[in-house]
Amino acid sequence: MSEKKIATEQIYDGVVVKLRKDKVLTERGVETYREIISHSGGACVLAVKDGKVLLEKQFRYAYGKDIYEIPAGKRDKGEDFSVTAKRELEEETGLIPLNLRKITEIYPTPGYTDEVIGIFFADKFEEGKLDFDDTEDLTSEWVDIGEVYKMMEKGEIVDAKTLIALLWYKSGMKI
Repeated sequence: MSEKKIATEQIYDGVVVKLRKDKVLTERGVETYREIISHSGGACVLAVKDGKVLLEKQFRYAYGKDIYEIPAGKRDKGEDFSVTAKRELEEETGLIPLNLRKITEIYPTPGYTDEVIGIFFADKFEEGKLDFDDTEDLTSEWVDIGEVYKMMEKGEIVDAKTLIALLWYKSGMKI
């Protein structure tokens, strides 16, 4: 199945996202519109050490509350997901992963965005240097994996990429 773009209108061209409205022709011959948010994507790292997971707590304006997440960040245009993952882990936690391994790539909301997130795992690190962005205000802490799973069950961890990484780890899947 496919859809053919007939026309496109750029609505917003921001720093983080772009919004366009495409007129498309569906495979069944129906003309309709698709509103698409373009985003360069991102990467995250499930960091595990000594039976603990590194979680960050960060205020997320869109939800109006603090959210627990694994370390993550926005990908620079054309950047490999692994480069993003390494950079963001070091900038936000001061850790450099020595054995970064890719778990998967996800499409977090395919109905209206082209964003792709690379999810990685690491359990060996060396010390690096913290380098927060000017707009970042987050805390990070190592949390016992059993407590992390309790937080998931209680609905305290709701971030999709974090849940996927934690469920992958809990399942015992291998890379």
